[in-house]
Amino acid sequence: MMVFTLAFTFLATSLLAWLGQRWLVRQFARYRHAFKRHARRDLAEMFLFLDPGQLWFASLGLSLAVVGIVGVLAGSPVVMGLGTVLMLPAPWLVLGKIRQRRLQRMDRQLPDLLLALAGALRAGVGMQAALRHLVDHTPAPLSQELALMLREQRMGVPFEEALSDLQVRVPTEGARLMVSALTIASHTGGQLADTLERISATLRARLHIDGRIRALTAQGRMQAWIMALLPAGLAWVLHWLEPRAMAALWTTPAGWLVLVLIVLLETLGMFLIRRIVRIKV
Repeated sequence: MMVFTLAFTFLATSLLAWLGQRWLVRQFARYRHAFKRHARRDLAEMFLFLDPGQLWFASLGLSLAVVGIVGVLAGSPVVMGLGTVLMLPAPWLVLGKIRQRRLQRMDRQLPDLLLALAGALRAGVGMQAALRHLVDHTPAPLSQELALMLREQRMGVPFEEALSDLQVRVPTEGARLMVSALTIASHTGGQLADTLERISATLRARLHIDGRIRALTAQGRMQAWIMALLPAGLAWVLHWLEPRAMAALWTTPAGWLVLVLIVLLETLGMFLIRRIVRIKV
């Protein structure tokens, strides 16, 4: 009976391990496919023509290096597992941050572009000629989006549809106002130059207010980062001073539970602080 129980336990454990290994392999392949697909789309939107496969291997190598360093310093497989879980969304966060900075830079370029476009229209230049001229004299990334819009028109896409595609690629308030003004003017006519000048003044005032808000909330954002990094720094100092006392945190189930709880609370605190200091204009 004992032999039968041991054999059954061994077979059940082996089956569960095999099924878990197959599930992990499938999830890894699915994550890799999703990573390449989203990376190809996001990089194309930002006019960064990189190979998603090379980006995948670079991200994987960097993640393994960071997890390895954390595991060597902590000396615990559980900490390595937590590091692996935390490093998985890192590429998405980096790409999202790059895209956000690109949109912010385009928002800062829009007031000058609209003012120049209004001046060209007052001088009697047509809309298409004015846009082509501004593309040659406007720095990236706004010039890239306008050039793509003009290229779509040359391929036979209607002006309103090209403007809609521009708004989809640049989902900001300034782009929405510009697209709405150009679309309405293409249907009804009117004093488009005056409208563009008013939109330019509005966007400039909005950017000024947004800059003041960011300056006033900079202390809160810095406090959020300090409070998030303080427990990790304190744990490292205590581990260096009292490794025997801190060993229970890295090698026992109760310590692993405390680590998971700390990570969850830190993430929740960062989220709440960022929601508090994020003020939309």
